[in-house]
Amino acid sequence: MSLYDLLRPAIFRVDPETAHGLSLKVIGAGLTGARSLADDPRLARQLLGLDFRNPLGIAAGLDKNAEVADGLLALGFGFVEVGTVTPKPQDGNPRPRMFRLVEDGAVINRLGFNNKGHQAARQNLLARKQRGGIVGVNIGANKDAADRIADYVAGITAFADLASYFTVNVSSPNTPGLRDLQGRAALDGLLARVVEARDAAPRRVPVLVKIAPDMDEAGLADVAEVVLARRLDGVIISNTTISRPALHDRIQAKETGGLSGKPLFHLSTVMLARFRALVGPSLPLIGVGGVDSAETAFAKIAAGADLVQLYTGIVYGGPTLPAEIIRGLARILDRRGLASIADAVGIERERWAAGG
Repeated sequence: MSLYDLLRPAIFRVDPETAHGLSLKVIGAGLTGARSLADDPRLARQLLGLDFRNPLGIAAGLDKNAEVADGLLALGFGFVEVGTVTPKPQDGNPRPRMFRLVEDGAVINRLGFNNKGHQAARQNLLARKQRGGIVGVNIGANKDAADRIADYVAGITAFADLASYFTVNVSSPNTPGLRDLQGRAALDGLLARVVEARDAAPRRVPVLVKIAPDMDEAGLADVAEVVLARRLDGVIISNTTISRPALHDRIQAKETGGLSGKPLFHLSTVMLARFRALVGPSLPLIGVGGVDSAETAFAKIAAGADLVQLYTGIVYGGPTLPAEIIRGLARILDRRGLASIADAVGIERERWAAGG
């Protein structure tokens, strides 16, 4: 049993958002107790023009303002995604807006892109610019934006000299109307302008789009066609879900917002495998949703992900979880007789695409 396991009951007596703020302070101060581990070359990937030391990343949402990227990398993550960042600071939705479903290993949030805006995140990224490591920037639009597409373009412009990659977040359920940007015509218009901004920047930064797990087959096919036509660099699958699969905590299940964690794993992994079938083997895909162990991380990769991310998993598993997953992935390669993690990509895609 880890120290975090012993402390978790006390931590969980604190409001989730307050606990989140405290965790950022601990991570930023390097007080997690997690030990760095030697890189295993079998877990390295070269994708998006970047060298990933391992395929495990932290998803956007934990470090909204790019305050603790180096602390997160020190936990063992191969890459960090900060944000979602909007041009202007915004408070997000009224509290309470985060809810732990402990029996389900899940979280519901309706934060609403609460962040300090481009300027604050940019200053934090400038301060760590010389330290290396892969740090992506997840960009979004302000709730009151008159032109939401212009907000995304502003994100590309603001961070083009600092971001390792960009994620265009059109899939949060907590900004009214945002998911409408996933429709074929709207997504095509958005990505056209984003790609134009990417190509006009002094340095070319890869751009990915993050999609919701609640699309039907036709919607998924539309996204695949637009992504390929606009020559996007990759796709992240998926954001939180507005669906409510069978949950033990029936009281908090009634809260509005996006559901993440264990209950999202199957839905998002099936969608990942089906999207891989639509786009072919070359487009980089990042699998997110319910990753909380080496086994779930490997399942995402076997379903078609090149890289994986987690967030809710660390809420329940604590700061030693990344290193545990990295060690576990190496053991799975040994057990399966695979020379590298790249050899595992998509090896179980057909099974997952058929429903797992």
